[in-house]
Amino acid sequence: MKAIEWKHSVRAISYTLVFDTVIALFLTAMKYGGTFFQNFIVAQCIGLSICSCILCLHPLLNRSRPLMQLIIIITAMGVGSVVGGFLGALVLGINPALYFEQYGLFKIIILGILFGSIISYFFYSREKISAGDALVQEERIKRLLVEKKAAETDLRLLQAQIEPHFLFNTLSNVLSLLESDRQTAREMLLDLTRYLRISLSRSREDQTTIGQEMDTVRAYLNIFKVRMGERLRFTIEVADNAASTLFPPMLVQPLVENAVKHGLEPKVEGGEITIRVAENGDGLRVEIVDTGVGFQGETASGVGLANVRERLHTLYGNRARLTLEGNQPSGVKACIEVPR
Repeated sequence: MKAIEWKHSVRAISYTLVFDTVIALFLTAMKYGGTFFQNFIVAQCIGLSICSCILCLHPLLNRSRPLMQLIIIITAMGVGSVVGGFLGALVLGINPALYFEQYGLFKIIILGILFGSIISYFFYSREKISAGDALVQEERIKRLLVEKKAAETDLRLLQAQIEPHFLFNTLSNVLSLLESDRQTAREMLLDLTRYLRISLSRSREDQTTIGQEMDTVRAYLNIFKVRMGERLRFTIEVADNAASTLFPPMLVQPLVENAVKHGLEPKVEGGEITIRVAENGDGLRVEIVDTGVGFQGETASGVGLANVRERLHTLYGNRARLTLEGNQPSGVKACIEVPR
């Protein structure tokens, strides 16, 4: 607080010096007083005296009512005008009594109050503007904090939407396999347990690494591979220098899920999913490429994709993007690009 008050005092004195110079020019142009040098010295002495009086009384002003503040300021201006005129006369080598007699004590006080009022109004306006700016900044910070909390809540809700239907479908498959192929059902249940252990721990974190995210995706694809057999083939390629890069959890899986559900499952012979992770300038690029049936119905506008786009926007604004395009000769290529 003391540092702020010190800066405020220095700024007030600096502005006073400038205003006093303008006042000296004005008085000289009006042929009042003596030469510009004499008017400059007296104006600076009076202005700085008034400024010093008001700054000294500033703590009292903060505790006073508006009418009392006005009385204190006018009194400070009057006292400052007399003290400043006295000092100015001494600096110029003039007898103060003769100086006040020549120019009139009352005139000096009136001029001091007049010009002091102009300067005081300027400072008052600046303080009001500064206080308004500070209030706006404070409200902006509060709004950003509220938006941040809301965004975090939204992220949790969006993450929660990813899991349920996959979990229920897998459990249904396990139940149906228990009657026809218990070994396969056991393997799927083990893969599901492994997947849930990884994904649930990751989904509660704000950040994970791209390497850990790929572990989740690999466990997810292993579950589908039990069900689809040779109809599902997948490859995961992660650049060595990208594996430890921080990355939001549960962004890649919805795209992989889309590729399996909308691309490979409807295709009789199935297909292949290739996931590539590499550095891209000052960011990270994740590609999910499938050889499925391509864009069909809601493939490009499903809930999973909407969730990914919403999370990217919440986390990165316009600095991240999700793009979808056709893969030749068949399938879809999805690409996530995020900054580091």
